[in-house]
Amino acid sequence: MRALLSSFMRPDSSATLSAPAPLPTVRAGLGWGLLGVAAFSFTIPFTRLVVDDAGMSPLFVSCGRAVVAALLAAVALTATRQRRPRGTQWARLAVVAAGVVVGFPVLTSYALTTASASHGVVVVALLPAATAVLAVLRVRERPPVSFWATAALGATAAVTFAVVQGGGPSGGQSGLHAADLLLLGAVLACGVGYAEGGLLARELGAWQTISWALVLAAAPMAVLTGVSLVRQPPSGGPLDWALFGYLGVVSMFLGFVAWYRGLAIGPMAQVSQVQLVQPVLGVGWAALLLHEQVGGVTVLGGAAVVLCAAGAVRTRLRPPR
Repeated sequence: MRALLSSFMRPDSSATLSAPAPLPTVRAGLGWGLLGVAAFSFTIPFTRLVVDDAGMSPLFVSCGRAVVAALLAAVALTATRQRRPRGTQWARLAVVAAGVVVGFPVLTSYALTTASASHGVVVVALLPAATAVLAVLRVRERPPVSFWATAALGATAAVTFAVVQGGGPSGGQSGLHAADLLLLGAVLACGVGYAEGGLLARELGAWQTISWALVLAAAPMAVLTGVSLVRQPPSGGPLDWALFGYLGVVSMFLGFVAWYRGLAIGPMAQVSQVQLVQPVLGVGWAALLLHEQVGGVTVLGGAAVVLCAAGAVRTRLRPPR
Protein backbone atom coordinates (compact mmCIF):
# COMPACT_ATOMS: atom_id res chain seq x y z
CA MET A 1 0.00 0.00 0.00
CA ARG A 2 2.84 2.37 0.86
CA ALA A 3 4.51 1.79 -2.49
CA LEU A 4 1.22 2.19 -4.33
CA LEU A 5 0.53 5.58 -2.77
CA SER A 6 4.05 6.91 -3.12
CA SER A 7 3.30 8.25 -6.60
CA PHE A 8 0.55 10.45 -5.16
CA MET A 9 2.69 11.70 -2.30
CA ARG A 10 5.41 13.48 -4.20
CA PRO A 11 3.50 16.58 -5.36
CA ASP A 12 0.93 16.85 -2.59
CA SER A 13 2.11 15.04 0.51
CA SER A 14 1.31 16.55 3.89
CA ALA A 15 5.04 17.19 4.18
CA THR A 16 4.59 20.07 1.74
CA LEU A 17 2.65 22.15 4.28
CA SER A 18 5.69 24.24 5.17
CA ALA A 19 7.09 24.55 1.62
CA PRO A 20 4.48 23.81 -1.09
CA ALA A 21 5.84 22.40 -4.31
CA PRO A 22 4.87 24.07 -7.60
CA LEU A 23 1.53 22.80 -8.85
CA PRO A 24 1.42 20.93 -12.21
CA THR A 25 -0.12 22.45 -15.32
CA VAL A 26 -3.82 23.17 -15.78
CA ARG A 27 -4.12 20.35 -18.29
CA ALA A 28 -2.91 17.91 -15.64
CA GLY A 29 -5.72 19.11 -13.37
CA LEU A 30 -8.24 18.46 -16.14
CA GLY A 31 -6.84 14.97 -16.66
CA TRP A 32 -7.13 14.07 -12.98
CA GLY A 33 -10.62 15.56 -12.87
CA LEU A 34 -11.72 13.52 -15.88
CA LEU A 35 -10.39 10.35 -14.27
CA GLY A 36 -12.44 11.08 -11.17
CA VAL A 37 -15.54 11.79 -13.27
CA ALA A 38 -15.15 8.46 -15.07
CA ALA A 39 -15.07 6.70 -11.70
CA PHE A 40 -18.11 8.64 -10.41
CA SER A 41 -20.17 7.99 -13.56
CA PHE A 42 -21.07 4.49 -12.32
CA THR A 43 -22.25 5.69 -8.91
CA ILE A 44 -25.91 6.47 -9.66
CA PRO A 45 -26.61 3.39 -11.83
CA PHE A 46 -24.90 1.11 -9.32
CA THR A 47 -26.71 2.72 -6.39
CA ARG A 48 -30.02 2.28 -8.17
CA LEU A 49 -29.22 -1.40 -8.79
CA VAL A 50 -28.30 -2.28 -5.21
CA VAL A 51 -31.13 -0.23 -3.66
CA ASP A 52 -33.93 -1.19 -6.03
CA ASP A 53 -32.99 -4.65 -7.33
CA ALA A 54 -30.82 -6.14 -4.57
CA GLY A 55 -33.07 -5.09 -1.69
CA MET A 56 -30.37 -3.25 0.25
CA SER A 57 -31.71 -0.37 2.32
CA PRO A 58 -30.69 3.19 1.33
CA LEU A 59 -29.26 3.73 4.81
CA PHE A 60 -27.03 0.65 4.55
CA VAL A 61 -25.84 1.50 1.03
CA SER A 62 -24.97 5.09 1.84
CA CYS A 63 -23.40 4.51 5.26
CA GLY A 64 -21.91 1.07 4.68
CA ARG A 65 -19.92 2.18 1.67
CA ALA A 66 -18.52 5.08 3.71
CA VAL A 67 -17.35 2.61 6.37
CA VAL A 68 -15.60 0.49 3.71
CA ALA A 69 -13.88 3.57 2.31
CA ALA A 70 -12.92 4.77 5.81
CA LEU A 71 -11.16 1.47 6.51
CA LEU A 72 -9.12 1.82 3.33
CA ALA A 73 -8.35 5.44 4.17
CA ALA A 74 -7.18 4.53 7.68
CA VAL A 75 -4.85 1.86 6.30
CA ALA A 76 -3.42 4.28 3.73
CA LEU A 77 -2.88 7.06 6.27
CA THR A 78 -1.25 4.70 8.76
CA ALA A 79 0.96 2.94 6.21
CA THR A 80 2.34 6.22 4.87
CA ARG A 81 2.57 7.90 8.31
CA GLN A 82 0.72 11.04 7.30
CA ARG A 83 0.87 14.09 9.52
CA ARG A 84 -2.46 14.84 11.22
CA PRO A 85 -4.41 17.97 10.24
CA ARG A 86 -4.04 20.97 12.51
CA GLY A 87 -6.34 23.56 14.04
CA THR A 88 -9.11 24.76 11.77
CA GLN A 89 -8.29 22.09 9.20
CA TRP A 90 -10.35 19.66 11.29
CA ALA A 91 -13.40 21.93 11.06
CA ARG A 92 -12.92 22.26 7.31
CA LEU A 93 -12.59 18.48 7.01
CA ALA A 94 -15.90 18.20 8.85
CA VAL A 95 -17.47 20.35 6.13
CA VAL A 96 -16.05 18.03 3.47
CA ALA A 97 -17.24 14.95 5.34
CA ALA A 98 -20.73 16.39 5.84
CA GLY A 99 -21.02 17.15 2.14
CA VAL A 100 -19.44 14.26 0.25
CA VAL A 101 -19.26 11.43 2.82
CA VAL A 102 -22.66 11.88 4.48
CA GLY A 103 -24.88 14.32 2.58
CA PHE A 104 -24.55 13.27 -1.04
CA PRO A 105 -24.60 9.46 -0.57
CA VAL A 106 -27.49 9.48 1.92
CA LEU A 107 -29.69 11.93 0.01
CA THR A 108 -29.16 10.30 -3.38
CA SER A 109 -29.68 6.78 -2.01
CA TYR A 110 -33.07 7.74 -0.62
CA ALA A 111 -33.96 9.70 -3.78
CA LEU A 112 -33.19 6.67 -5.97
CA THR A 113 -35.78 4.57 -4.17
CA THR A 114 -38.42 6.44 -6.21
CA ALA A 115 -36.47 8.24 -8.95
CA SER A 116 -35.02 6.50 -11.99
CA ALA A 117 -31.28 6.42 -12.53
CA SER A 118 -31.61 8.71 -15.55
CA HIS A 119 -33.55 11.26 -13.53
CA GLY A 120 -30.92 11.04 -10.81
CA VAL A 121 -28.32 12.12 -13.35
CA VAL A 122 -29.85 15.61 -13.02
CA VAL A 123 -27.88 15.85 -9.77
CA VAL A 124 -24.63 15.31 -11.60
CA ALA A 125 -25.63 17.81 -14.28
CA LEU A 126 -26.08 20.56 -11.68
CA LEU A 127 -22.91 19.84 -9.70
CA PRO A 128 -20.39 21.67 -11.95
CA ALA A 129 -22.37 24.91 -11.83
CA ALA A 130 -22.89 24.60 -8.07
CA THR A 131 -19.21 23.86 -7.47
CA ALA A 132 -18.11 26.78 -9.64
CA VAL A 133 -20.37 29.25 -7.82
CA LEU A 134 -19.33 27.98 -4.40
CA ALA A 135 -15.67 28.08 -5.43
CA VAL A 136 -16.00 31.72 -6.40
CA LEU A 137 -17.67 32.53 -3.07
CA ARG A 138 -15.09 30.58 -1.09
CA VAL A 139 -11.77 31.36 -2.81
CA ARG A 140 -12.72 34.46 -4.80
CA GLU A 141 -11.88 33.03 -8.20
CA ARG A 142 -12.83 35.39 -11.02
CA PRO A 143 -13.27 33.49 -14.30
CA PRO A 144 -14.05 35.58 -17.40
CA VAL A 145 -17.59 36.33 -18.55
CA SER A 146 -17.21 33.98 -21.51
CA PHE A 147 -16.46 31.14 -19.09
CA TRP A 148 -19.66 31.78 -17.14
CA ALA A 149 -21.63 31.98 -20.39
CA THR A 150 -20.42 28.59 -21.64
CA ALA A 151 -20.71 27.07 -18.16
CA ALA A 152 -24.32 28.27 -17.84
CA LEU A 153 -25.11 26.97 -21.31
CA GLY A 154 -23.53 23.63 -20.45
CA ALA A 155 -25.49 23.35 -17.20
CA THR A 156 -28.70 24.18 -19.04
CA ALA A 157 -27.96 21.62 -21.74
CA ALA A 158 -27.08 18.96 -19.15
CA VAL A 159 -30.25 19.53 -17.12
CA THR A 160 -32.44 19.53 -20.23
CA PHE A 161 -30.75 16.39 -21.48
CA ALA A 162 -31.23 14.54 -18.17
CA VAL A 163 -34.84 15.64 -17.70
CA VAL A 164 -35.87 14.75 -21.26
CA GLN A 165 -34.10 11.40 -21.11
CA GLY A 166 -35.26 10.48 -17.62
CA GLY A 167 -38.76 11.93 -17.67
CA GLY A 168 -38.86 12.52 -13.94
CA PRO A 169 -39.19 10.10 -11.02
CA SER A 170 -40.50 6.60 -11.62
CA GLY A 171 -43.41 6.78 -13.96
CA GLY A 172 -42.33 9.99 -15.70
CA GLN A 173 -44.78 12.28 -13.89
CA SER A 174 -44.08 16.01 -14.22
CA GLY A 175 -43.78 18.45 -11.35
CA LEU A 176 -41.57 18.71 -8.29
CA HIS A 177 -41.36 15.53 -6.21
CA ALA A 178 -39.81 14.66 -2.85
CA ALA A 179 -37.02 12.88 -4.72
CA ASP A 180 -36.21 16.12 -6.53
CA LEU A 181 -35.84 17.95 -3.21
CA LEU A 182 -33.48 15.24 -1.99
CA LEU A 183 -31.46 15.49 -5.19
CA LEU A 184 -31.22 19.29 -4.95
CA GLY A 185 -30.07 18.96 -1.34
CA ALA A 186 -27.44 16.47 -2.48
CA VAL A 187 -26.20 18.95 -5.10
CA LEU A 188 -25.77 21.70 -2.50
CA ALA A 189 -24.07 19.40 0.00
CA CYS A 190 -21.67 17.94 -2.56
CA GLY A 191 -20.88 21.34 -4.08
CA VAL A 192 -19.83 22.67 -0.68
CA GLY A 193 -17.73 19.55 -0.05
CA TYR A 194 -16.06 19.79 -3.46
CA ALA A 195 -15.16 23.46 -3.05
CA GLU A 196 -13.76 23.09 0.47
CA GLY A 197 -12.08 19.78 -0.38
CA GLY A 198 -10.35 21.32 -3.37
CA LEU A 199 -8.87 23.97 -1.09
CA LEU A 200 -7.76 21.49 1.55
CA ALA A 201 -6.19 19.27 -1.11
CA ARG A 202 -3.67 22.07 -1.71
CA GLU A 203 -2.66 21.93 1.96
CA LEU A 204 -3.03 18.28 2.96
CA GLY A 205 -2.76 16.53 -0.41
CA ALA A 206 -5.45 15.09 -2.65
CA TRP A 207 -5.90 11.57 -1.32
CA GLN A 208 -5.06 12.71 2.21
CA THR A 209 -8.01 15.13 2.22
CA ILE A 210 -10.70 12.58 1.40
CA SER A 211 -8.97 10.03 3.65
CA TRP A 212 -9.10 12.29 6.72
CA ALA A 213 -12.70 13.24 5.91
CA LEU A 214 -13.67 9.56 5.72
CA VAL A 215 -11.91 8.77 9.00
CA LEU A 216 -13.58 11.75 10.66
CA ALA A 217 -17.04 10.49 9.63
CA ALA A 218 -16.30 6.82 10.30
CA ALA A 219 -17.79 6.58 13.81
CA PRO A 220 -21.27 8.01 13.08
CA MET A 221 -21.46 6.19 9.76
CA ALA A 222 -20.56 2.90 11.47
CA VAL A 223 -23.35 3.45 14.01
CA LEU A 224 -25.87 4.15 11.25
CA THR A 225 -24.67 1.08 9.36
CA GLY A 226 -25.33 -1.03 12.46
CA VAL A 227 -28.81 0.47 12.79
CA SER A 228 -29.56 -0.35 9.15
CA LEU A 229 -28.38 -3.95 9.63
CA VAL A 230 -30.77 -4.42 12.53
CA ARG A 231 -33.74 -2.78 10.82
CA GLN A 232 -33.28 -4.39 7.39
CA PRO A 233 -30.58 -7.03 6.93
CA PRO A 234 -29.08 -6.62 3.44
CA SER A 235 -29.66 -9.21 0.77
CA GLY A 236 -28.34 -9.80 -2.73
CA GLY A 237 -26.08 -12.09 -4.69
CA PRO A 238 -22.34 -11.94 -5.42
CA LEU A 239 -22.83 -9.39 -8.22
CA ASP A 240 -24.83 -7.09 -5.94
CA TRP A 241 -22.10 -7.18 -3.30
CA ALA A 242 -19.49 -6.52 -5.99
CA LEU A 243 -21.41 -3.39 -6.99
CA PHE A 244 -21.59 -2.35 -3.35
CA GLY A 245 -17.83 -2.90 -3.12
CA TYR A 246 -17.33 -0.58 -6.08
CA LEU A 247 -19.36 2.12 -4.35
CA GLY A 248 -17.17 1.83 -1.26
CA VAL A 249 -13.73 1.41 -2.84
CA VAL A 250 -13.98 3.50 -6.02
CA SER A 251 -16.90 5.91 -5.66
CA MET A 252 -16.06 6.84 -2.07
CA PHE A 253 -12.26 6.63 -2.11
CA LEU A 254 -10.23 6.16 -5.30
CA GLY A 255 -12.48 8.43 -7.36
CA PHE A 256 -12.04 11.22 -4.84
CA VAL A 257 -8.26 10.77 -4.89
CA ALA A 258 -8.29 11.70 -8.58
CA TRP A 259 -11.05 14.33 -8.27
CA TYR A 260 -9.51 16.31 -5.42
CA ARG A 261 -6.12 16.09 -7.11
CA GLY A 262 -7.66 17.80 -10.13
CA LEU A 263 -9.39 20.46 -8.02
CA ALA A 264 -6.14 21.11 -6.12
CA ILE A 265 -4.27 21.77 -9.37
CA GLY A 266 -7.18 23.90 -10.54
CA PRO A 267 -8.40 26.44 -11.35
CA MET A 268 -11.24 24.95 -9.32
CA ALA A 269 -14.08 26.62 -11.25
CA GLN A 270 -12.65 25.34 -14.52
CA VAL A 271 -11.91 21.76 -13.47
CA SER A 272 -15.43 21.47 -12.03
CA GLN A 273 -16.85 21.92 -15.54
CA VAL A 274 -15.27 18.61 -16.63
CA GLN A 275 -18.07 17.00 -14.64
CA LEU A 276 -20.54 18.13 -17.31
CA VAL A 277 -19.43 15.00 -19.16
CA GLN A 278 -20.69 12.81 -16.31
CA PRO A 279 -24.40 12.94 -17.25
CA VAL A 280 -23.52 11.53 -20.66
CA LEU A 281 -21.54 8.69 -19.13
CA GLY A 282 -24.12 8.07 -16.40
CA VAL A 283 -27.04 7.78 -18.80
CA GLY A 284 -24.93 5.56 -21.04
CA TRP A 285 -24.23 3.16 -18.16
CA ALA A 286 -27.90 3.31 -17.11
CA ALA A 287 -28.94 2.33 -20.62
CA LEU A 288 -26.44 -0.51 -20.70
CA LEU A 289 -27.00 -1.84 -17.18
CA LEU A 290 -30.66 -0.92 -16.57
CA HIS A 291 -31.81 -1.32 -20.19
CA GLU A 292 -33.15 2.21 -20.45
CA GLN A 293 -33.89 3.38 -23.99
CA VAL A 294 -31.44 5.79 -25.61
CA GLY A 295 -32.83 7.66 -28.63
CA GLY A 296 -31.77 10.47 -30.91
CA VAL A 297 -32.62 13.12 -28.30
CA THR A 298 -30.18 11.49 -25.89
CA VAL A 299 -27.39 11.43 -28.47
CA LEU A 300 -27.93 15.08 -29.42
CA GLY A 301 -28.23 16.17 -25.80
CA GLY A 302 -25.06 14.31 -24.87
CA ALA A 303 -23.16 15.93 -27.73
CA ALA A 304 -24.37 19.38 -26.63
CA VAL A 305 -23.19 18.76 -23.06
CA VAL A 306 -19.73 17.65 -24.17
CA LEU A 307 -19.33 20.60 -26.56
CA CYS A 308 -20.35 23.11 -23.88
CA ALA A 309 -17.97 21.56 -21.37
CA ALA A 310 -15.17 21.72 -23.93
CA GLY A 311 -16.00 25.37 -24.64
CA ALA A 312 -15.83 26.26 -20.95
CA VAL A 313 -12.49 24.48 -20.56
CA ARG A 314 -10.94 26.11 -23.64
CA THR A 315 -12.11 29.55 -22.50
CA ARG A 316 -10.45 29.12 -19.12
CA LEU A 317 -7.26 27.67 -20.65
CA ARG A 318 -6.58 30.85 -22.63
CA PRO A 319 -3.94 33.00 -20.90
CA PRO A 320 -5.23 36.34 -19.57
CA ARG A 321 -4.42 39.44 -21.62
